Amino acid sequence: MKEIIKKIENDKRVTFEEAIKLYELDMFTLGKLADEKRVQRYGKKSFFNVNRHINPTNECKDICKFCAFSANRKNPNPYTMSHDEILSIAKEAVSHGAKELHIVSAHNDKVGMDWYLGAFKKLKELYPHVHIKALTAAEVNFLSESNGLSYEEMVDLMIENGVDSMPGGGAEIFDEKVRDKICKGKVSSKNWFKIHELWHKRGRKSNVTMLFGHIESRADRIDHMIRIRELQDETGGFNAFIPLVYQRENNYLKVENFPTSQEILKTYAISRIVLDNVPHIKAYWVTSTINLALIAQEFGADDLDGTIEKESINSAAGAKSAKGMKMDEFIHLIKDSGFIPVERDSLYNELKVYE
Repeated sequence: MKEIIKKIENDKRVTFEEAIKLYELDMFTLGKLADEKRVQRYGKKSFFNVNRHINPTNECKDICKFCAFSANRKNPNPYTMSHDEILSIAKEAVSHGAKELHIVSAHNDKVGMDWYLGAFKKLKELYPHVHIKALTAAEVNFLSESNGLSYEEMVDLMIENGVDSMPGGGAEIFDEKVRDKICKGKVSSKNWFKIHELWHKRGRKSNVTMLFGHIESRADRIDHMIRIRELQDETGGFNAFIPLVYQRENNYLKVENFPTSQEILKTYAISRIVLDNVPHIKAYWVTSTINLALIAQEFGADDLDGTIEKESINSAAGAKSAKGMKMDEFIHLIKDSGFIPVERDSLYNELKVYE
């Protein structure tokens, strides 16, 4: 273990086997190693943005076992917004200072391509200065299959219709055996990477997530990170890695051993060490809770996402995020935790530092 620690301190890349062993380290040592990596890059800065999540439909042809958002037996309240409803939400968000619209939907086979892409086009025409982050790779795969389009054609249509960057959703866990159990029928890990690679080759940025704390093993998590690192070596297109903590209410997964706070923090720390080529590690407070996200700043995380304003997907599974968070409260919490709040745009350009 001493050799692995020395390797990390000397900025040498860890292997798959070494990364798994990092879970055996005590919290203090592992946290210190990750924090040093964070400080090297950003000092005490902690990033956030002013954003609005919009989830235009929960009607989905797929039933992922971990999902409590899609309309099925666990959520018998289907809805699909009209473009006017989406535009109305965006108008209010922009009036409150939102600089990013994060738009993710279910896989609704009752509406067509015009419903999905048309909304982005209208939003970009009305608010050309607002960044549109939209369509997970899972949604791109769904639209590609249902409309007989190639992935290349899909990413080009996204750009033509105003999409600026892609969120990291749909990644879940890349091991196909796990995917077969938790999200059978969803985009494969191979195709998830293919879609993001195509997006990166067009000069665009995206994020990448990892849903953990359910039936996956530690080895599955490390495998997930290593695959990300490999594509990032090729394209450099990932802005941030976002470990998402599994939410256990209102879904079909029978998870009895929920990860401890220590396990969650160790996973953040290890991701900062393993993903030496991904700029940002995001402690998405929606799934981790704001308190644990603030602590994660000491374990390698440098970004807390944003104010969100309203969140539907994770709150359906028990997360306390339905109404987002006020900006002044967000800034106060970051300061109170000993860090410097930095408002950023969607591509991590600094907009304002709150000393």
